[in-house]
Amino acid sequence: MEQCAVLLWGWLLLGCSWGPGPPGVGAAALSTATYKLDDAYGLGRQFDGIGAVSGGGATSRLLVNYQEPYRSQILDYLFKPNFGASLHILKVEIGGDGQSTDGTEPSHMHYENDENYFRGYEWWLMKEAKKRNPKIKLIGLPWTFPAWIGKGENWPYDYPDVTAYYIVSWILGAKHYHDLDIDYVGIWNERAFNSKYIKVLRQSLDRLGLRNIGIIAADGDWNVSKEMIVDPYLNDAVEVVGAHYPGTKTVPNALLTKKKLWSSEDYSTFNDEVGAGCWARILNQNYVNGNMTSTIAWNLVASYYEELPFGRCGLMTAQEPWSGHYKVEAPIWITAHTTQFTQPGWSYLQVDGHLEGGGSFVALTDGLGNLTIIIETMTYNHSQCIRPPLPHFTVKPQRATFYLKGSFYTVKTLQVWHSRLDFESGRSSLFQQLHPVKVWKGSFSIDLNVDEVYTLTTLKTGQKCGHPEPPPPQPFPSNYKDDFNIRNPPFSEAPNFADQTGVFEYFINASDPGDHVFTLRQVVVQRPITWASDADQTISLIGNFKWVNMTVTCDIYIEKQRDGGVFVAGRVDNGGIYVRRTKGVFFWVFADGTYRVTGDLAGEEILMKGLSGVRNNAWHTLTLNIQGTSASGLLNGYPLWENVTISQPSNGWAAIGTRSFEFAQFDNFHVEAS
Repeated sequence: MEQCAVLLWGWLLLGCSWGPGPPGVGAAALSTATYKLDDAYGLGRQFDGIGAVSGGGATSRLLVNYQEPYRSQILDYLFKPNFGASLHILKVEIGGDGQSTDGTEPSHMHYENDENYFRGYEWWLMKEAKKRNPKIKLIGLPWTFPAWIGKGENWPYDYPDVTAYYIVSWILGAKHYHDLDIDYVGIWNERAFNSKYIKVLRQSLDRLGLRNIGIIAADGDWNVSKEMIVDPYLNDAVEVVGAHYPGTKTVPNALLTKKKLWSSEDYSTFNDEVGAGCWARILNQNYVNGNMTSTIAWNLVASYYEELPFGRCGLMTAQEPWSGHYKVEAPIWITAHTTQFTQPGWSYLQVDGHLEGGGSFVALTDGLGNLTIIIETMTYNHSQCIRPPLPHFTVKPQRATFYLKGSFYTVKTLQVWHSRLDFESGRSSLFQQLHPVKVWKGSFSIDLNVDEVYTLTTLKTGQKCGHPEPPPPQPFPSNYKDDFNIRNPPFSEAPNFADQTGVFEYFINASDPGDHVFTLRQVVVQRPITWASDADQTISLIGNFKWVNMTVTCDIYIEKQRDGGVFVAGRVDNGGIYVRRTKGVFFWVFADGTYRVTGDLAGEEILMKGLSGVRNNAWHTLTLNIQGTSASGLLNGYPLWENVTISQPSNGWAAIGTRSFEFAQFDNFHVEAS
């Protein structure tokens, strides 16, 4: 059962001063500055919430394979109000069948005459988020698009009506099949925007009565704002100007639009204490420096194989569904400092927000008398994000005195929550409740050390909740089988397979007499409109990156005549946005009756080749055995090739895949490894 800790510790000083004081620093030696919080002359911008991205790409891939109760526990830490991160916004990838950072996510429309609103796991995730927080805002954004959108071109804007139809179909499908109301939709992640398309999308939404769905543009830099201020129709079409990794800064043109300004993707940093420091700093300073009223983290939960690009760049880590192990990382509790004590619709106070000794604060109110102040004193070395480069700055211990004016003058007590990121001992203190602070004649003082976060609030609803410790970590099973025999799978993808190019889905092969009715099928037969550099071959990874020796066996069925082909592989060393450079040991068979052994996915490093007798539209069993520096292969249980010398790579995943974007089926997958 869950546990909520309300931990009281700290110091209450007499008079109007409150706070622990930095070790070895006398209160008199601290620099002191005063700050006024007043709502008498109006409020600042409206706060729109803190969120995170699932997707861009396949970042929640392993989460869906967790067994209960662990899967629900992870979801609680992310979405449950007054529990953990208590997120206000969930942004998901509108899957487009292409590689979008750490894998591919399936489209709801692989082809123009194909619609399926149960592929992938983002529908499920949005429903789980809504189940915990019915008020959570939902955003959809495409990274890639199926090939038919571009009609032969790697570009989604030549036929704006077609692209808008595709996106609106996703929005309507979310409502019709899952009762999900999408709040915002984006254009094309971190790629060129097209003003005509944005206006067509707005018209398409309005025509269907979806005027309440806001368009975010353009999820890259601030350049769309330059066009918005000279094109009133474009300006009317866009509700939010969203930039990625803005370094807490905005530009004059963005302010001139008079639109909501968001950091619509940020963070993307390893989730240790430095990552938590990055997150704490930008959550405040995106508003203090850049007037941004929402910050959205990439990514929600690091639930993909860690050795893929940007491993553990999530607010928490859940990459072992086979063991049930997960870890609630420091960024979860840094998030709670803001999310548990504010809500979308609150307003920022009009105040500078820079602390004289370095660091920042924001103050927000619900307009009904509640006040929340969030303070961060992150130092340069302990708050660097992965991007952009951080200009040098200094933070020192300091005393801050706050004067509460206007409707806040009557506040007598503030609840206090505190985090201290300890980089010396590694014993950080995260989201602890201290004694309340007494406000004396409208003022109080607080002594601030470096690398701290404080929340001072009139709200008494905050909680640091927790579930029992999850099971200990375990490596991926060294003996793993999947026969794909599942009539009504809860998800379209087989557990633990991580598609890197192409999409591998459960398939019912109704024409088979019985042995291979339920299979796994690669279903993308045209190269999608890409976001990353997808491979020319399709590939799905599985297992433990540290595996050295392994035997991979799989039944295969080539559907494409003449030049069709499939492979099984071991020691696969790469994926994600680097999939084109993947090395390993690849055992290929082709519809023309030949086979090859290659040292790379591209098939350029040929280690062995010959005749196999394999043809399309027939089942065969491939076995790849790798031991030390030698590999051998069996076809239908009989040796086909042996004694191929392997030098590199020395370890990696197992994998299956196809020669091109083509239909092919797989069954009875089995890997034994060490």
